[in-house]
Amino acid sequence: MSTQSAGAGTVTAAAASPTEGTTPAGERQVAITRRRPVAAGIVELTLAAHPAEGPLEDWEPGAHIDLVLPSGTIRQYSLCGHPERPSEYVIAVLREPEGRGGSAEAHDRLPEGTTVTVRGPRNHFRLAGAERYLFLAGGIGITPILAMIREAVATGTPWTLIYGGRTRSSMAYTEELVELAALSHGDVVMVPQDELGHPDFATAFRAAPRGTAVYACGPEPMLLASEALSAELLPVGTLHLERFGAKTQTDEPTSSDQTDTEFKVELARSGRTLTVPADRRLIDVVREIVPQVPFSCEEGYCGSCETGVLDGLPDHRDQVLTDEERDGNETMMICVGRCLSRKLTLDL
Repeated sequence: MSTQSAGAGTVTAAAASPTEGTTPAGERQVAITRRRPVAAGIVELTLAAHPAEGPLEDWEPGAHIDLVLPSGTIRQYSLCGHPERPSEYVIAVLREPEGRGGSAEAHDRLPEGTTVTVRGPRNHFRLAGAERYLFLAGGIGITPILAMIREAVATGTPWTLIYGGRTRSSMAYTEELVELAALSHGDVVMVPQDELGHPDFATAFRAAPRGTAVYACGPEPMLLASEALSAELLPVGTLHLERFGAKTQTDEPTSSDQTDTEFKVELARSGRTLTVPADRRLIDVVREIVPQVPFSCEEGYCGSCETGVLDGLPDHRDQVLTDEERDGNETMMICVGRCLSRKLTLDL
């Protein structure tokens, strides 16, 4: 998962969740207690805590978990259930025929009764307080947005959802969304592409009253369009977004355009100082000493490998941390990050 955004008028909504910090979130076993289709190609899975292990970790809208599939593959899924139900997590998985196999495994190899491992939750897409909300969802991007809408309903905050999908049958939770709008100060605009084309975000941005916070999650073209429009039409800090993959590269220079150089990394808890050659990744060197360090995407957008920084100047190349978090240099994503000083000291 990534919450990186760029350009005037955009900001990442990121804040520590109850399970974030310099120590990677722990693992625990959960059981799949319910499966149900919620749209064409989308299955909802309810994951329940084992009674002997107590309630699951608390979470807030925008949070996601790592799901360790039977093959050992790790995938991130947004929590779309009810935070006030501590005995269960709910996720929804889109089958992606052109994907790397994780979604197919979740669909085909996780019947009810299966025990799986989860990590987290983590939250870099937290819903901040606002006078009103404009939610933008595309396809499976409705999952974190659904939990946010429930929060807006609970707090009595006015909200509007613009929800796009390829077809009406592929759009999950449509009936529940309409019900939530009827019970609150909400409005839902469904935009199936085969019937109505693409959503009109520009008009929605122009009409958004001052004090509106905009939250967006969906496919990369939708997010790029949202960023471009926000730079033109919205005040700085209005748009908050989450990606399900690495951001499309631009021609803008970044720290990662620099030539990689060798540096030292000290693992404070392990008492070891290692050399990271110019041609090796930091995470690969670290895992030789601390093999249990969690990782998943290895592209800097999921947040699984977030690690505390005790000293040194990181070269942040991820798409998770906000500008403020990068300036603070308290954590970094070691799958893509490097070092701008001679040595890094990590809380490992």
